[in-house]
Amino acid sequence: MRLLQALRTALFYLVFIGQTAIIAIIIGIIGLIAGRTRFTWALARYWCWSNVQLLRFITGLKTEITGAENIPPGGCIIASKHQSDWDVFAIFPHTGRPAYIVKQELMNIPFFGWAARSLDCIAVDRKKGAEAIPAMMRAAHAAIDKGCRIVIFPEGTRKAPLSPPEYRQGIVRLYAELNVPVVPVALNSGLFWGRNSLIIWPGRGQAEILPAIEAGLPPDVFAERLRDAIEPRSDALALAAIDKGIARPVDPALAERIAAARQRRSTD
Repeated sequence: MRLLQALRTALFYLVFIGQTAIIAIIIGIIGLIAGRTRFTWALARYWCWSNVQLLRFITGLKTEITGAENIPPGGCIIASKHQSDWDVFAIFPHTGRPAYIVKQELMNIPFFGWAARSLDCIAVDRKKGAEAIPAMMRAAHAAIDKGCRIVIFPEGTRKAPLSPPEYRQGIVRLYAELNVPVVPVALNSGLFWGRNSLIIWPGRGQAEILPAIEAGLPPDVFAERLRDAIEPRSDALALAAIDKGIARPVDPALAERIAAARQRRSTD
């Protein structure tokens, strides 16, 4: 099983990386000349759609999204748990015109960075720490003014499923600055496609778009509301998948996180 899934994963990466390079070159060149166009936007939509299909048919990783009706009309921030590259592809179709907040290192990649910039992505230089916030705020305001929805991963990096949360202050500052609703997203994708994983496992990656948190709350109240929305639901999605049976082996680290999550749920 492991060897077969490793071969399926290798085939996926071969196709994924190949088509990503080609699409990034096309969008990047057009973006430098003409900015965002209907054609480049269509290519971006195809890229996300095709990656979801490739994951399903090559690796056996299916996609299920619920709660899209909770995204309000107009400007908002979509704040998602982040466990896998799957998260980007899966959420994308429900974001309208998204402006993803991404790390500066990605924007520095030739062609890919040009493409991302032309498609409204907002770069954050994490090496600058708090000094990067003002530039992010200016770009976020400009994106909202263009009709975008800001998409941010509040922990700033992919986290292992069921691991303790580590939310950064960027989402709180963004919420206070933009004064728009925040839509939390819970998910369990890391069970199947984890960070730095050599194997993508079959299963059903699930994301649940939760009711929006209204604008105007005190920062500490908002931060607590956001964590209390995302974390229990992400744990619940992961534990439900585990209870149904998952193909991936449960290593000692995952077993420890499962036990801790069950303990959290029993004391809530």
